[in-house]
Amino acid sequence: MLSGLFGLLVIALVASFILTKSFKIVGQAEVMVIERLGRFNRLARSGFNILIPFIEAPRHINVRYVENDVGGQKRIASGSTSRIDLREQVLNLPSQPVITRDNVTIDIDAVLYYRVSDPQKATYAVQNLPYALETLTNTTLRNIVGEMELDQTLGSRDMINTRMREVIEDAAVTWGVDVTRVELQAIEPPRDIQQSMELQMRAERERRAAVTNAEATKRAAILEAEGVRESQVRRAEGEKDAAILRAQGLATARLAMAEAEAEAIERITTALPEGQAAMYLLGLKYLEALPKITEGAGTTIFLPAEATGVMGAIGGLRELLGKTQGGAALPARAGAAGRPPTPARGPAPGTGPGYPVAAPRPSVAQSVVELPPDFPRDPGGTER
Repeated sequence: MLSGLFGLLVIALVASFILTKSFKIVGQAEVMVIERLGRFNRLARSGFNILIPFIEAPRHINVRYVENDVGGQKRIASGSTSRIDLREQVLNLPSQPVITRDNVTIDIDAVLYYRVSDPQKATYAVQNLPYALETLTNTTLRNIVGEMELDQTLGSRDMINTRMREVIEDAAVTWGVDVTRVELQAIEPPRDIQQSMELQMRAERERRAAVTNAEATKRAAILEAEGVRESQVRRAEGEKDAAILRAQGLATARLAMAEAEAEAIERITTALPEGQAAMYLLGLKYLEALPKITEGAGTTIFLPAEATGVMGAIGGLRELLGKTQGGAALPARAGAAGRPPTPARGPAPGTGPGYPVAAPRPSVAQSVVELPPDFPRDPGGTER
């Protein structure tokens, strides 16, 4: 009885093992490489798949995956699996030293994005696909960076990424892999190089600041000069307009004065007998000039003989104007200090009837004129 139960148990275990090996459920975006008697037979797609026990078996491939260690830190672990993931995968490459063209050693971290496009080639064309991709990426990175200098390497990330993707993709096509992207995560030069770069960057910033300040000073000076020039131009235009207005005002004033003087002369000519207006105006000019002549210290002034004649004519015109107005002749003004007027003098000796007339002298004769007490005098003058 016990032997029968033991036999049934063994049969059940063998049957379960056979069922486990015969029925495979493949998830979405996964495939399995099925071999029959050690040779590639087909690809088991997503869904339910039946295998012939002990004749057909899935092929295992090497993979890399990220796991958490005891301390909670993430680390990359290696293993094998029979299921090939068709989704895009990330291969994080560790930091590695790279020597540039100018012999500077720098540490570069890179990351590779790829997707398995042909599971059969990914299984049979390369032994360890992740390790092959990592090694190819490292060697390509060294070759590209080795042809460039440090400054060019730091400023040409996009170019490095593009060249690496092209080189890796050409080699990975035979492995059934499509390389979608290659990125450089970090480029760390040595500490002394970083200090030199910081000093250079600080000096460059100071230079740019000095250039900016110089440009600002130059611009301010130009604007100030333009402002001064504009103000001078405006001031000159204002002075020109003011001078024009003053000249126009003077011209208008002189024209008005000339018209007034012409009207006055016309009225004088109408009021005086014919031929006496010129003599009257000449006498007025003499009278207007007398205050300037008497600005000296003396009270006795010598005038040309023609001046005495003009002044006598003015006196005659005064009497004539008095008669014309219907009144008597104006009395003669008294002499200086209330003295009676000087009587008329007779003819000089040797003159008169019976004596020959003397020829006129070539020089201008002079006469003495006694100024009246109310005539304007120099405040500081004294009689001589």
